[in-house]
Amino acid sequence: MARWEPGARERLVVAAVDLFAEQGYDATTVAQIAERAGVTRSTFFRHFPDKRELLVAGQDALSRLLAEGIAEAPPEAGPLEAVAAGLSRASSAFGPMNHEIGPRLKAAVAASTELQERDILKSVGLAATMTAALVARGVPDPIAQLAGELGILAFKRGYAEWSEADSADEFAPYALKALADLRAATASLG
Repeated sequence: MARWEPGARERLVVAAVDLFAEQGYDATTVAQIAERAGVTRSTFFRHFPDKRELLVAGQDALSRLLAEGIAEAPPEAGPLEAVAAGLSRASSAFGPMNHEIGPRLKAAVAASTELQERDILKSVGLAATMTAALVARGVPDPIAQLAGELGILAFKRGYAEWSEADSADEFAPYALKALADLRAATASLG
């Protein structure tokens, strides 16, 4: 086993998503994930506390990028413009691997209640990150919460479209289009 090859974390994520899609989350063991990734069990546990946490690999980095993008938006930017800046900044975390595993990850989450719950917690965490970053900019709390929720909805809708696209273009245009669509839809709420 090539324990010290670079990219173990990414290989573990890909191996897990593949196994979850092939045989289901419950039937997949940590040992199988490690074996598929070409690492030891101890290497798995150096990267993740358990197999459920594979779903949120990179959430801390994503949260940081969202918050940085919002904080660095121009001072005159409105709440949704700041969210757009956060989504643009966060898109730098998405590359070909994310595009490749997107449809399989979606199928694995859809087939597992436990993964659905973890996905919801991830969404709540990312929305809270955006809300806090907006409040730090001086946006009133109710507006910041609404903008943060729209931001996570745009993120999820954009990711779904991007991961289903034929090519692995940049993620940002998909998220930004989803945010623009949601912004337009809010006008019809009355």
